[in-house]
Amino acid sequence: MLLTDRWQARRPLAEVVRAAVAGGVRWVVLREKDLSRVARAALAAELRAILADAGGRLIVAGPDPLDGDAVHLPAAGPYPPPAAGLVGRSCHDGTELARLTTEDYVTVSPVYPTRTKPGYGPPLHPAGLRELIATSPVPVLALGGIETPAQIRECVAAGAAGVAVLGALMRADDPTEIAAKLTEAAGLTARSGHGRPQTPTATTEDNE
Repeated sequence: MLLTDRWQARRPLAEVVRAAVAGGVRWVVLREKDLSRVARAALAAELRAILADAGGRLIVAGPDPLDGDAVHLPAAGPYPPPAAGLVGRSCHDGTELARLTTEDYVTVSPVYPTRTKPGYGPPLHPAGLRELIATSPVPVLALGGIETPAQIRECVAAGAAGVAVLGALMRADDPTEIAAKLTEAAGLTARSGHGRPQTPTATTEDNE
C-alpha cells in the first residue's frame, strides 16, 4: 500500500503513483486532505484510472469515498464505519483495535521511527507489532518508517498481511525501482489489488 503526500513527492503525484504501480504497488490511499473536495475528487478519478489499468484499487482517506467504494478511516472515527466496498482504519494500540466492528483491515503504526513524522511513537518494532497482530480481529498492514526490504521481511514475519509505505516512495528518485524491491520483499508481486488482505499463515522461516 502506498499512502500519498504530494508535499514530499519529487514529481507530480500522479507520476509518482504511476511509477509505483509499475513497480508492483496495487493499493493507494489518497490523503491530500488540504485540497477542496472538487480538486480531491478530480485527483481521485485520475489515480483510479492509473490503478484500474493494473488491477489495483484506490482507497480514499475518508469517510468521504469521493465517488468510489473504498475508504480508510482515522482511529478517532467515525464509529460505526460507513458502508463501503472496502473499509480500513488506522490503529496504534490494543484499545483502538478493540473498537473495530465491520472494518476489513487496519494499519498499525508506527512500527519503526519515521522521517515523515519525527518523534511520532514510540515505535512498536516487530515485537510490538506481533503482539498487536495477535489481538487484531482483521488483517494488519504494518506502517511507519518502513523503507527497506529487510524491514518488510521483519513485518511479514511478525504476521503482517502487508505493508503501507509513504516516504520511501514519495521521496524516491525512482519509485518504480523502490516499489519493485519492496513488493518483492513482501511476496506481493503476483497479487491482485482488488481483494481484501488475508491474514498470512507463513512462518518466520518462510520469509527469510
